Amino acid sequence: MMNLFKSVFGGANTSNIDDVLAQGAVIIDVRSPGEFAGGHAKGAVNIPLDQLESNVGKVKNYKKPIVVCCASGMRSARAKAILASRGVTDLHDAGSWQNIK
Repeated sequence: MMNLFKSVFGGANTSNIDDVLAQGAVIIDVRSPGEFAGGHAKGAVNIPLDQLESNVGKVKNYKKPIVVCCASGMRSARAKAILASRGVTDLHDAGSWQNIK
C-alpha cells in the first residue's frame, strides 16, 4: 500500500543519496526563495520549480550528478520528471531537503 502512495505522490527513494552526494552531486532545491531562506541543505542551489525549465541549460552545465529536493517530495518528483524529459541524466530525488545530511 505504501508503495502505491509513493508511486502516485512522488515518494523518493533516498537510500543512495549519501553515496551520490559523496560523489560531488549538486543539490537543487526547488522550493520558493522564501522557503529556501528559512533553511536548506548545506551547499544547495535554489532553483524554484516554476523557473526550472528556463534553467535546464544551467543544470546540464554542472556535469555532475543532480539531487533534487523540496519540502515534502512532491515538487522534487516533478522537478526530476522535468529534467529527465529535457535530457538531464544522473538524477536523484531526495524528497524533503531534510533527508539530506
